[in-house]
Amino acid sequence: MRALFHFVRGGLSVRAALCAAAAVAALFSAGCGPVNSPRPGTDGSENTLYSPFSGRSPKTLDPAASYSSDETAYTYSIYEPPYRYHYLKRPYEVVPLAAESVASPRYFDRSGRPLPSGADPASVAESRYSITIRKGILFAPHPCFAKAPDGTLLYSKLPEEKAASLGSPLELPERGTRELTAEDYVYAIKRLASPRTVSPAFSSLSSRIIGLAELRNEIRAFDERSGHPPFLDLRKVPFPKQGVYADGPRTLVIRVKGKYPQFRDWLTMTFFSPVPWEAEAFYSNPGFRENSIGLAWWPVGTGPYMMEDYKENRLHSMTRNPNYRGDPYPCEGEEGDREKGFLGDCGKPTPFIDRIVFTLEKESIPLRTKFLQGYYDSPAIDRSDVGQGFLVEAADSPDRAREYAEKKIRFPRSTDLSNGYLGFNMLDPVVGAGRTTEEAARHRALRQAVSIAVDWEEQIAIFQKGQAVPLMGPVPPGISPRFARMNPVVYKEGPDGKPVRRTLEEARRLLALAGYPGGRDPRTGRPLVLSLDYLSAASGSRSLLDWYQKQFAKLGIQLEIRATDYNRFQDKMNRGAAQIFLWGWLADYPDPENFLALLYGPHSKAVTGGSGENAANYRSKEFDRMFDRMKLLDDGPEKDRLVDEMIRIVQEDAPWGFGTAPRTAAAYHQWVLNAKPSSMVRNSLQYLRLDTALRAEKIREWNRPVWWPLLLLAGAVAAAAALLLRTVRRNAGRSAFSRRGE
Repeated sequence: MRALFHFVRGGLSVRAALCAAAAVAALFSAGCGPVNSPRPGTDGSENTLYSPFSGRSPKTLDPAASYSSDETAYTYSIYEPPYRYHYLKRPYEVVPLAAESVASPRYFDRSGRPLPSGADPASVAESRYSITIRKGILFAPHPCFAKAPDGTLLYSKLPEEKAASLGSPLELPERGTRELTAEDYVYAIKRLASPRTVSPAFSSLSSRIIGLAELRNEIRAFDERSGHPPFLDLRKVPFPKQGVYADGPRTLVIRVKGKYPQFRDWLTMTFFSPVPWEAEAFYSNPGFRENSIGLAWWPVGTGPYMMEDYKENRLHSMTRNPNYRGDPYPCEGEEGDREKGFLGDCGKPTPFIDRIVFTLEKESIPLRTKFLQGYYDSPAIDRSDVGQGFLVEAADSPDRAREYAEKKIRFPRSTDLSNGYLGFNMLDPVVGAGRTTEEAARHRALRQAVSIAVDWEEQIAIFQKGQAVPLMGPVPPGISPRFARMNPVVYKEGPDGKPVRRTLEEARRLLALAGYPGGRDPRTGRPLVLSLDYLSAASGSRSLLDWYQKQFAKLGIQLEIRATDYNRFQDKMNRGAAQIFLWGWLADYPDPENFLALLYGPHSKAVTGGSGENAANYRSKEFDRMFDRMKLLDDGPEKDRLVDEMIRIVQEDAPWGFGTAPRTAAAYHQWVLNAKPSSMVRNSLQYLRLDTALRAEKIREWNRPVWWPLLLLAGAVAAAAALLLRTVRRNAGRSAFSRRGE
């Protein structure tokens, strides 16, 4: 009050104060942009894509070690393996990336003699891939390539105090580049075997690439002989048996044991990205690692983007690689892509976006709020499933559905390359394979009856809100619709030609054939009791487990639920001790072989001590024989025929209740164009385009400042000031009168 009194006495009238308040209010109402923007100084018109990340920063961006989905947005934007998947085509098609073309392997027998392309796969001892690298591809500008006047690398041996003082390699003033060569791929493949790298791909690839297993021992011995130097120059370690080598500057040769058609899919992964030796030499400077400077944080590649800023657990940004060649946007896709606008940028050079910024959001509510305000272009630009939660909310809340519709948020869907199923342990004495022909037939009838009774369509409707499709076999429809034909054991064709689940009466007849009429053992009169093991940490909902019990109860079967912690669950599965269980699989590559391998007898968990992925311990001589041939075949009619036959066998044997495949849904604002989500196509960021003018307009529209509360407050303050002024003047007048009276 005392301050206000002096302010008023200082000569500013109440009228002047009101005028000033009105002028300030008018200024803000005119609008200088949203005042709630998390990025002051920007209005959405910049050609930058914004997306959050949650949790922590990626563990590693080293292409030899990276194998986590939250790392792919960076690694597949910065690095270029020889091949990639076509951005738009489904089923997925392998196309060249850094390579000039997708090379057909040459085959050789055990004596090293060439074989024709159509040779019997069993006679192939070696597949040799000769991959020609495109001419003129340049690495992104980086200090590791900077050279001194004498031609030596400028920064390969920095003083330790200088290296330790840097927060980013880009703080060094000089940068350079050079052309990509086949030797860069050879060096990268050697790194897979290096004990210093610890690559998750080594165990799989060492059994395929000739000499790779031996290379690990060679590198370890070389490291010891060299005294464990900071920079372990793998160029000096010959590749054993010439398993991988450069045949000239632009031809990469990889020798693979036997025939392995799926190796083509491996060549789309960042494990086969080129790594320049100069980068390893540069990042070996003492003092760098302590400041998070290395390939794990600052990749060096030839792709459309390069790392611009890396603030651990805060912010990561990539900017356009100025040396990128501008790979054209595809002009072909699947049916319907043209109508959806996916072909409008046909032939235009990519990338379209100048900069991509990922910001940490620790809490889901601020993340969601900023997305709905338009400050994030997607709640997770690198995930194809983030829209599912929005769709579930829209189904439950008309207000949410209306908001999403009004803002024209898009939730493009796709069928994920994964499955979730109810497995029967084929070693179990009740639900398993059986010891005799008669027992096998009865147990098969029991599994078939349960497969009919468990209504996956109902589960999808209740628990997944329609965001999944029922499976007809082990191969999800996302691999190819032709492998998702109706399962005749569980379904029959309806009047409209669509599959209709068989009736409970049919299931009960099968149950009677199994020896349990009405779900009871006729010898004892007791109900059949089966047990379901599940991983307690992954259950999610007691109501879902109750639902499973009700499905079995429809046949009179009592289902006992056994919650198990992770270690005990894994142990029971590895020993083949569970009876019925919940399991699933996410594709490593889009080939039916990747899913049919889950039922291959030699991969049985109980047989392999847990290293195999046949969790049901299923074994069929006929299936295994077909699988052994199918896995060696190239795509074509013979492979398709064998896949169909194998699916028919397991449909009849019913080692799984085939369950569901999730329908994923991404989430994008209306100004994000060309967004076609996929769990397989990981280099998608270069194809996205932003309508930045529309984004800026919508951000202004959705974030208009609301000033009337401040005006109301200003009015209240002015009224209080006026009242105070009158009081002061009245008191002043009384004081003057008193003084005159004295």
